[in-house]
Amino acid sequence: MNNNDDGDIVTKTALLAIPLSVLASTAMAQSSVTLYGIIDNGITYATNQGGGHSVQAVSGVAAGSRWGFTGSEDLGGGMKAIFTLENGFDGFSGQAGPGGREFGRQAFVGLASNYGTLTLGRQYDLVVDYIQPLSSNGRWGGWYFSHPEDIDNTGSGFRVNNSVKYTSVNYSGITFAGMYSFGGVSGQFSQNSVWSVGAGYTNGALQVAAAYLNVKNPAVAVDGYSNTSSFTNVIYGNYLAQATSQRVAAIGGAYALGSLKALLNLSHTVFVSGDAGQEVAFNDVELGASYQFTPSLSLSGSYDFLDGKDHAIDQKPKYHQFNLMADYSLSKRTDTYLMAVYQRAAGDAPQAQITGFSAASGTEQFGLRAGLRHTF
Repeated sequence: MNNNDDGDIVTKTALLAIPLSVLASTAMAQSSVTLYGIIDNGITYATNQGGGHSVQAVSGVAAGSRWGFTGSEDLGGGMKAIFTLENGFDGFSGQAGPGGREFGRQAFVGLASNYGTLTLGRQYDLVVDYIQPLSSNGRWGGWYFSHPEDIDNTGSGFRVNNSVKYTSVNYSGITFAGMYSFGGVSGQFSQNSVWSVGAGYTNGALQVAAAYLNVKNPAVAVDGYSNTSSFTNVIYGNYLAQATSQRVAAIGGAYALGSLKALLNLSHTVFVSGDAGQEVAFNDVELGASYQFTPSLSLSGSYDFLDGKDHAIDQKPKYHQFNLMADYSLSKRTDTYLMAVYQRAAGDAPQAQITGFSAASGTEQFGLRAGLRHTF
């Protein structure tokens, strides 16, 4: 199970450039490397994790704790070589993540030009790139505010290895992208493969986007929320284990009106052959808003509804989730926050499970967190 990032938007706006070298040539080419990072530590109180309450020191919730390097080299003629190496870590123990990888969050190299950007490596899919910034997870709340157990990967619960991604330049507010990941199985080109497409439009205060993701053999192809000996995903873990593919289609939008910012996103996730060879499908809708009361203080909230159907047994699990967060900036790079999340399972769903928590013994679960975050 991977820490959610979803504070990835915070990273992109918080890079602190540190030029390490400037190389001169007849073409006056330049190279630079930027060191950046986030440390997000806090205390989380949770009710009903397996029937009991807990108080835990947890790192990387509102924004995944990380450090990384990103760099570029001017190759001339409007072309640049680029790279990113990003490590996730636990701010309390220092342990690397996701999965103990040295650069588990991102690791890619590529070329950027006036025709777009081509990158190769371990990368985010296009649901993450285009829809996550239009969710409460990506905008402000991070891991706990993901759609239930990050079912559609809008919380970037997994990355994609062996991937090739193309992203267009900006055409009057319009961008588009495509990605393909090789499954790594000799002689079987499409097995465990991943492909994704996305597009977005920005015009002043308005943002809209759409994306599609298809993962073949998802329990093997990506490091998602699979059931393990130490973790049980009660929302869709059994479907994920059986699925021949996981398909996600999502759209979203956001609009800013002065100090008020609103967002809406919808997703449709299908686990093909997820139960006894039959399809299991989920529809998710999220509505959220944030208000900046002062330059330092903001209050954000959202409501999420997940509605599923297991065609094999004609069951309809449902989940309601409410998220609330207050954030106070101590400086441009340091803030403290308080967040609350409540989830209730309904319909044929017997257990609640907030992303990042162990499953509840019943239909309700609540979490409260106080955290401190610093970017560099």
